[in-house]
Amino acid sequence: MGTENEASLRTASPEAIATVKATAPAVEKHGLAITTAMYKRLFQDEEVAAMCDRAAQESGEQPKRLAAAILAYAKNIDKLGNLGTAEQRMVARHVETGGKASHYPLVANALLPAIRDVLGSEVATNEVLASWGEAYWMLADILIAAEKEAYADIAA
Repeated sequence: MGTENEASLRTASPEAIATVKATAPAVEKHGLAITTAMYKRLFQDEEVAAMCDRAAQESGEQPKRLAAAILAYAKNIDKLGNLGTAEQRMVARHVETGGKASHYPLVANALLPAIRDVLGSEVATNEVLASWGEAYWMLADILIAAEKEAYADIAA
């Protein structure tokens, strides 16, 4: 199962993977600021804001969790098996909250500018953001395919 989905999954180029790994220390240092800025942008969409746990946002727990997930992904982008059950937990949470494939572009459009806002254009150059974009869509495709299967299992 999933052969059709697997054929359409995007991958990040070796150059993008190297760039993401090289910028992981900056993301580690500023991860919470990045995710906080990302959520501020993302929550301009009322539909998306309504899906999220407001208490976890206000306590800062959700931005911390996402910052940790982004860092783990950046450090392991070339060996995703090291992430263990993180993918399944994200998929379960997205399905539980009604996440859709159509939300992923919204997140990308909030995350990538947040990286530049926080790290500055000298660090978050166009090349760096393009690499993070490739990395983001590689993971997004994996999650979207898994979420599609999870929704199908629920409907069955």
